[in-house]
Amino acid sequence: MLDFLFRRLTAAHAGGAELFSAATEEARRPHWYREGGVADTLDGRFAMLSTILALILVRLEREAEKGNALSVALTERFIAVMESEHRELGLGDPTLGKTVRKLVGRLASRNALWRETISGGHRWEDAVRESLYGGDSGAGGERHASAELGRLWSKLDKAELTALGEGKLG
Repeated sequence: MLDFLFRRLTAAHAGGAELFSAATEEARRPHWYREGGVADTLDGRFAMLSTILALILVRLEREAEKGNALSVALTERFIAVMESEHRELGLGDPTLGKTVRKLVGRLASRNALWRETISGGHRWEDAVRESLYGGDSGAGGERHASAELGRLWSKLDKAELTALGEGKLG
């Protein structure tokens, strides 16, 4: 509203916004829910988004300081969006902070899971089951989700850091 008074402050580029938007767009693709059997609920959609973000964060870890800067910006964007979305859902200040911390913790858990999986410490299929379905069977869609996450990781693995920063997942 007062952006005309504070143009330099409000015109600042939201770091990580393009990459977060690309991750969100990917997480919204219908095939994850139809063929992949991910629950089309708030929890299922969060699982999908946070899984994709975790894969991106694991990829960014390879880029040392430059990757770390984008990783921090992406995580900050995630926190801001989660806070905003939960406010829109009617969550008030007394519980909002606790809820957002819980969501960040769930993202961090997925990040650790995928870091370990990519380094060879877990089977890919087990990580998919844990990350997307909470350890339960994915209603027959695990094979699809596993293959598609593998394709996504392959693209992320080859993507240049500048392209990722521009929101190009590969």
